[in-house]
Amino acid sequence: MSEIRLAQVTVSVPTGEGHRRILDETTLDLTEHRIALIGPNGSGKSTLARLVNGLVPATTGRVLVDGLDVARAGREVRRRVGFVFTDPAAQLVMPTAREDVALSLRRAHPTKAERLAAAERVLADFGLGGFGERSVHGLSGGEGQLLALAGVLATAPSVLVADEPTTLLDLGNSRRIGDLLLGLPQQLVLVTHDLELAARCDRVLLVRGGRIERDGDPAEVVGHYRATA
Repeated sequence: MSEIRLAQVTVSVPTGEGHRRILDETTLDLTEHRIALIGPNGSGKSTLARLVNGLVPATTGRVLVDGLDVARAGREVRRRVGFVFTDPAAQLVMPTAREDVALSLRRAHPTKAERLAAAERVLADFGLGGFGERSVHGLSGGEGQLLALAGVLATAPSVLVADEPTTLLDLGNSRRIGDLLLGLPQQLVLVTHDLELAARCDRVLLVRGGRIERDGDPAEVVGHYRATA
């Protein structure tokens, strides 16, 4: 597994009256295979997750992935850390499913023909065989999230950060995506409101009020959150 380290990290945002603290000083070492971040809306859990690949910059402190400083080696870190958003529309940018996956493969496959052929193989691996010509705007929620995952994982990152990837899905697709995520070989940092999914991870962090309130055994942390929500 990769090693993700946050060393005395804080995040603040400017306001009309100065700055507002989003994440209190946090020091963490994340080395487990599957790590869930839970907590109420606005708690800071998505901010914490987005620090890992630099989508949110640290105001103070350092974020390291396998020893690489996210602030100084952002491009190299983003090659190692894939990110999946809540809404697949935020990352599906090409007209068709095949073209969207092929976009992710432009470094690995120099010619267009190679990219498109590789994209078809990736689609088949994710249960989307035959979807190559489908418009990304005509996919169901579950299909769109599968395609978003396929595009990110096609580059073989060592870490996947998923920010509430099942929130917009129905029960069946939520289970399908959840099972897929938990079965990945990549290290997973999962932001979720699905407490059953969180409980299946190896470690759970409860984020509330911009700080880590609980950290450790999934059953204990999820149970504490249920009792205090």
